[in-house]
Amino acid sequence: MSHRAATLLLQEPFTISRSTDEEVEEIFIELELDGLVGYGEASPQEVYGESVESAAAFLDGAEELLGDDPFALEEIERRLAERPGEMAAKAAIDSALHDLCGKLTNQPVWRLLGLDRAGPPTSWTIWLGDPDDMARRAEKAAATYRRLKLKLGGCDGLDVERVRAVRGATDLPLMVDVNEWWSLDEALDALPQLAEIGVEYCEQPLRAGDEGGTTLKERSPIPIYVDEDCHTLADVEECAEIAHGINIKLAKSGGIREGIRMVHAARALRMGVMLGCMLESGLGIAAGCCVAPLCDHVDLDGNLLLREDPWPGVELVDGVQVPSLEPGLGVSARA
Repeated sequence: MSHRAATLLLQEPFTISRSTDEEVEEIFIELELDGLVGYGEASPQEVYGESVESAAAFLDGAEELLGDDPFALEEIERRLAERPGEMAAKAAIDSALHDLCGKLTNQPVWRLLGLDRAGPPTSWTIWLGDPDDMARRAEKAAATYRRLKLKLGGCDGLDVERVRAVRGATDLPLMVDVNEWWSLDEALDALPQLAEIGVEYCEQPLRAGDEGGTTLKERSPIPIYVDEDCHTLADVEECAEIAHGINIKLAKSGGIREGIRMVHAARALRMGVMLGCMLESGLGIAAGCCVAPLCDHVDLDGNLLLREDPWPGVELVDGVQVPSLEPGLGVSARA
């Protein structure tokens, strides 16, 4: 196993309630066996206490845990779980193992998993700005995408106006993501208004762990999906008390295998499932595409927000992120 850090530049500054990014730091890993190489991407998040440096340190000591059989996924996963944290690094290893197994069997990963090739259409993220600016960007995006997710949490009393402005510019289905930035009272005030505008669901309106979660679920006129509250399978049951659905991201769950477990647990609890992503390249998105067919909603636009995707292979077809027919994850590094 080897790994390297890389800086990915965004097309435009990407703003949410708690931060603005113009570039992101990733780690790309390689697993080699018998002349074949499997690739994976780690997208560590500061909000979860991870960094490129901490992920690299984890990876430096992880090769001894892999063994010599890339198909021994359960056993490898158990060994990795004995070392806490660093879920983005673990997701990169999981993706690289799947990529390698696909190449060893000459099959795309989605077929190895027995799943359909494509899932629901991806939403396009309209990052946080003033209402008119968000409406202009939404109108432009409507020519390419079939669903829009609006970032809210401006702390200026204009969040509902942002959604109204966008609704005035397009008839596309709308979702909103507050990234933990509302209080319970703010959410109870805003959500009925968003329901009247036709918003389909609201993602993470309250801070993770907020005691008002149960009340909000009971009183919200639209479904609540949680993101920062839900990381791994162990969180899903508790999230059923505070939300109608969960947002799975491979970089916080630890990879494809854990993501699939979370889908089945959510289904058993009669919860909806969405699949999200970080700001990441086509390598990370390719892994997400393998889980997407199991989900109700998909938000896999991270690679589309980059100035240039260093790992092409995933194709946007009529608003759907479609994985490659090539073996493994089907993406290759751009020179």
